Order: sequence, then C-alpha cells, then structure tokens
Amino acid sequence: MLKSWESIEDDAEEEDFKRLSAEEVKALQQSMPKMSPWTVLGAQVLVGVLVSLLVWLVTDLAVAAWSAAYGALAVVVPALVFLRGLRRQQGAQNAGAALGGFFVWEMVKVVLTVAMLFAAPRLILELNWLALLAGFVVTMKVYWVAMWLHSGRKKSVAKL
Repeated sequence: MLKSWESIEDDAEEEDFKRLSAEEVKALQQSMPKMSPWTVLGAQVLVGVLVSLLVWLVTDLAVAAWSAAYGALAVVVPALVFLRGLRRQQGAQNAGAALGGFFVWEMVKVVLTVAMLFAAPRLILELNWLALLAGFVVTMKVYWVAMWLHSGRKKSVAKL
C-alpha cells in the first residue's frame, strides 16, 4: 500500500523529534555558545581595516586603500544602524510588532547600503571600484564565516 507524502513527512518528523524536559532544555541552552551580533560587527570592522591595509600594500595607492575602506564602511555602518534599531525592538510585547520592526530595520539597512554605494564616486575622488568591491565583499562575507563557525560549535555541542 502506498503512503501519501503527508504521512511520510509525519513519520520522518516523529522519528527525528525527541521531547526534552525543562531541565534538559536549560542544560542545552547553557551548553550552547551564544554569538553576539556586536562581535560579528567588530569582526567586520577588523576585516575591513585589514583589507584596506592589504590593498594599500599591494597597490601602493592611498586612493585604493580609501576605496576599500569605504567599501567596508558600506557594510559596517548600515549593520550598526540595523543593530541599534533592533535593540529598540527587544522590549516589544507583541511578536508581530517585533517582526515588523525587524523588517523595517532590514529595509533601512539595505537602503542605506545602496545610498552609500551611490555616494561613493562623489565622496572619494578617483574612486577605485575594484578596491571598493573587494572591501565590500570581503567584509560582507564575515557574516557567513561567523555563521559557519557558530554552526560548527553547535555540532560539537550536539556530540556531547
């Protein structure tokens, strides 16, 4: 007899799901490392500075280093605004309002990033677009590295 997709999915969920007691949940929460978004932001600042210095050493052009730094700033400044906005949302009593606030601040972050990139040619004379792109992309990738490192820690905790 053939099973429907829904019953197959239900069976798979039941096999993978294990109810935890309140004590087990508390122990699991305490054993899992927490990553602060402020730590990620600090790592982005550090990576942005390193990329700018590397570009300066490789090209020996100050304008290229400033371009790379501006690319990093186009990631860091909107992320800072986003985190400050989310901090205000922490006290929200309504989950819907908190979710709405999250989307609003994410939109502010995206618009600010685009505005900074459009303003770059006016702010930096003889802008080096390749250096700006390098600073922007490498600094943006810090999010992915942080998620990857954090997920690796979760897997090592799960093995315990």
